[in-house]
Amino acid sequence: EVHLVESGGGLVQDGGSLRLSCAGSGFTFDDYAIGWFRQAPGKEREGVVCITNGDGKTFYVDSVKGRFTISSDVAKRTVYLQMNSLKPEDTAVYYCEASAYYGGTDYVCPSLIRYGMDFRGKGTLVTVST
Repeated sequence: EVHLVESGGGLVQDGGSLRLSCAGSGFTFDDYAIGWFRQAPGKEREGVVCITNGDGKTFYVDSVKGRFTISSDVAKRTVYLQMNSLKPEDTAVYYCEASAYYGGTDYVCPSLIRYGMDFRGKGTLVTVST
């Protein structure tokens, strides 16, 4: 059974930084893409960033490019999201999600970010104060 556990959320001031972690178990880590999605109060869920664990290829939506960095530690079965220059509009519950992928990775993350992934953690709240 795929199991994803997020940690690292909290309260931070405008311009601050946080690092989220997503620990995965129950699946072959290298064969999965892992992404971070977020949902702000009253808004739809939004895909933010994704990584394919087998080759480390990454994809970011425009709103977080240059501020967020996703990385994967295969040995620890953990994906990290370093968030810098946080803004109040980044306030949301952040979810770690995962899906298996096969073959070439050029279009894996863009597609998964757009359409969502198969497995999701319980989320961690990030609040950015003004």
